[in-house]
Amino acid sequence: MPAFTDRLRRFKTRVERALDARLLSATTSPSHLHAAMRYVTLDGGKRVRASLVYAAGAAVGAPDSALDVPACAVELIHAYSLVHDDLPCMDNDDLRRGKPTCHKAYDEATALLAGDALQSYAFEILANDPTLTIGAAQRLRMIALLAQAAGAHGMAGGQAIDLASGGRTLTLAQLEDMHLRKTGALIRVSVLLGAFTREGVEAAKLEAFEKYSHAIGLAFQITDDILDVEGNAETLGKKPGVDRERGKPTYPLLMGLSEAKARAKALKSQALESLAPLGDNGRLLAELAGFIIERRQ
Repeated sequence: MPAFTDRLRRFKTRVERALDARLLSATTSPSHLHAAMRYVTLDGGKRVRASLVYAAGAAVGAPDSALDVPACAVELIHAYSLVHDDLPCMDNDDLRRGKPTCHKAYDEATALLAGDALQSYAFEILANDPTLTIGAAQRLRMIALLAQAAGAHGMAGGQAIDLASGGRTLTLAQLEDMHLRKTGALIRVSVLLGAFTREGVEAAKLEAFEKYSHAIGLAFQITDDILDVEGNAETLGKKPGVDRERGKPTYPLLMGLSEAKARAKALKSQALESLAPLGDNGRLLAELAGFIIERRQ
């Protein structure tokens, strides 16, 4: 575990530096917008999605230097989604990653524009960054995958379902569908972008990545729901109990807390089983599955 913890720390440091190098300085015009983009993207978060990119890439033999661009792209999309989710017209949150949300630190209009700019920048670097040394067809495939994960079939669609579900009782199947879009889609694409950084990956391995990412994407959200019940603001970096206050459907609400924990553990087992075609190369992804489900923040 110490070796894994060190690897995770190095992934976090690496993507932080890569993001810092690619985001324009806070003095670049329009400075207010660039300052807000840096505020919400840098120095925060667990960088789970970036770590999944690096771990999946490592499993197919891609060097970390080839994975910086997709790792940055998924973190930019994630940062944009958090900024927009926190807005008054959405979840109206005051705290994110242990500091004031973007619309509180700046203003609503700047937060909206910062999210827009971060989203478009993710696709810009996937399309143009010269450090991503793959063929044009593979690059286009990665862009399409990220677009699908962020759009109506992925995060945006999941958030729309979430907003419409307040005060309603969803079935477990409906809840799962919502979270496979809202949370699972970006988890899935993080794994796939890492794998696609290396061309010619065997079909059996790509299927393993698909099954793994499906399981941990859902497990990630179940763990979030559990932490909303059991966590505290100091460790979570945001106010706990918000979903319950807003009457949102969650796994503990539908299944009970103990059953939700059991479901997360079962999904972890599925994720680990799916990695068999990768052999020892899947070890890091296996450890990440444990980290995702056993985390306390």
